[in-house]
Amino acid sequence: MKTYSARPADVQRQWLVVDAEGKTLGRLATQIAMVLRGKHKPTYTPHLDTGDHVVVINAEKIALTGRKGDDKRYFRHSMYPGGLTWTSIGEVLEKHPERVVTNAVRGMLPKTRLGRAMIKKLKVYAGPEHPHAAQQPVAWTPKS
Repeated sequence: MKTYSARPADVQRQWLVVDAEGKTLGRLATQIAMVLRGKHKPTYTPHLDTGDHVVVINAEKIALTGRKGDDKRYFRHSMYPGGLTWTSIGEVLEKHPERVVTNAVRGMLPKTRLGRAMIKKLKVYAGPEHPHAAQQPVAWTPKS
C-alpha cells in the first residue's frame, strides 16, 4: 500500500458560505481554519494548499463569550517612539467586524508562505450580502 500525496492539478476547490450570526468567535475560527487548510478532505496533503474557499457573512453579529469585549485587546506599534496602541476587540468589532474574524482565523493557520496563500481564500463580510454568487457557493454549517 503506497501513501497518497496530492498534486496541485488534483485539487478540487469548492466555495462555502458560513453565516456567523450567533456563533462563538473561536469555535467558528477553528472550523474555518480546518476547511482553509483542507483537513476535512481525504486528499489532505500537508505541503499543499488543498483547502476550499470560505465566505463568511454577518461578521458583525458574531458572539464573544465572557468579558472578551472589554478584556481582549489587539496590540499595534508604529515603530516610532510612543507609537504603542492597544485596541479592545469590542472597538474593532464596532468599526471593522471583518478584521476580528480574519485575525482569529489567521492566528490558526501556518505562519509560512502556505499560510499566506490559505488566508487569501477567506472572504469576510460584515452584513448578509456578498459578491460571490457567480461562484455558486454552498451553504455550510460548522459543527457546534
